[in-house]
Amino acid sequence: MTLGRRLLGGLLALFLISAGFAWSQFRAPEVVSILMAAPFADATAPLVERFNQENRGRIRLSITRGPRDTESISDLAISSLLLGKPLYDALLMDVTWLPKYAEAGWLEPLDPWFGDTELNALQDGARLGNSYEGTLYRWPLVADVGMLYWRTDLMTSPPQTPEDLVRIGRALQAVDQTKYGFVWQGRQYEGLSCDFLEVLEGFGGEWLDPSSGEPRLDSNESIAAATWLESLINSGISPKAVTNFAEPESLQAFKAGDAAFMRNWPYAYAELQKSDSAVRGHVAVTTMVAENGEQPTATLGSWGLSVLSDSSHKTSAVEAIRYLTSDAAQRERFLNQGYTPTSAVLFNDPELVAVSPVLPDIARALSVAVPRPPSPLYAQLSDVVQRSLSAVLTGEQSAEQAMEAAQRNSRVILQSAGGKA
Repeated sequence: MTLGRRLLGGLLALFLISAGFAWSQFRAPEVVSILMAAPFADATAPLVERFNQENRGRIRLSITRGPRDTESISDLAISSLLLGKPLYDALLMDVTWLPKYAEAGWLEPLDPWFGDTELNALQDGARLGNSYEGTLYRWPLVADVGMLYWRTDLMTSPPQTPEDLVRIGRALQAVDQTKYGFVWQGRQYEGLSCDFLEVLEGFGGEWLDPSSGEPRLDSNESIAAATWLESLINSGISPKAVTNFAEPESLQAFKAGDAAFMRNWPYAYAELQKSDSAVRGHVAVTTMVAENGEQPTATLGSWGLSVLSDSSHKTSAVEAIRYLTSDAAQRERFLNQGYTPTSAVLFNDPELVAVSPVLPDIARALSVAVPRPPSPLYAQLSDVVQRSLSAVLTGEQSAEQAMEAAQRNSRVILQSAGGKA
């Protein structure tokens, strides 16, 4: 009787173990959902497929393909968050969103998962824009930084100062070697704020005082920067149509061989090497010009992944983030789509440099990258700057009038929020 019971108990235990094993094989995997802007969702699709194959039955990564436009995808994300329980576990975030989202309590701190070893492996510049008030909330997926493109078939070295750029551009126009000297982003949108920040820093100015958070848009340096941008249009160095240019229009003009210089992001280099480019093989990159004695700078772009604080799958979401931001994943995105890596070792990788000889130049630009004001109110502050600059570029106001108005309006925004930048 005892032996029979033991045998029966053993068989029952074996059955339960087998049943449990079988159930583990067929139970639904943990689903991790990430919202991404359309271009990144498309570029990441092969990696997502491989992640799901490698983690079959355990984690399934689902990417929601959002709009292409930065503002539109931010609106979509915020709408989801305001509903209460979010539809996503993680978001691919533009660098300027972080303060607003962190201040609202929407993001999970990532410090428990990413430490100094991982941070120190990032390229200079890629480390910026991921923390708010000392807490890490975002892990970079791709690096991005403003660059000055110049024609190697028209000059042997790039301009160093604003005066150099104007002088070289005017000389080339005078002998009909180029239609324009310089094309950039003059439309009233976020790209104008990015361009202005680089010029402002190059004239020795600052958007916000880093210690007090006080706007400095009415400084002599700020007025000089706005005046210089206006003079580019008035003198014909830049076309009047530049006030309607975003990145694609600037790229189109430069790619057609119509300009000596262009301000754009790293993605443009691959476009300029295509067979339909009039400047293929004749392009190099550097940082934006700066006055003598001032440090050239580059506006920090970049996108990174954040985990939402209300997610029920935080650990699995971090596992997916590690996979999508691994060196292997960065290499693949760079070779296939041209997205700038964030890992320092990849900027000197012989295979990658052979594909894009400007990669070391991008690394140097990242070393002098400056973020836009890290404020939860950044969208409103940027809108003020865009409106004021647009008034200058279209001749509606003088640079002094417009920047004084930008200073006043920025102060009103900050004061309405209790003075916190």
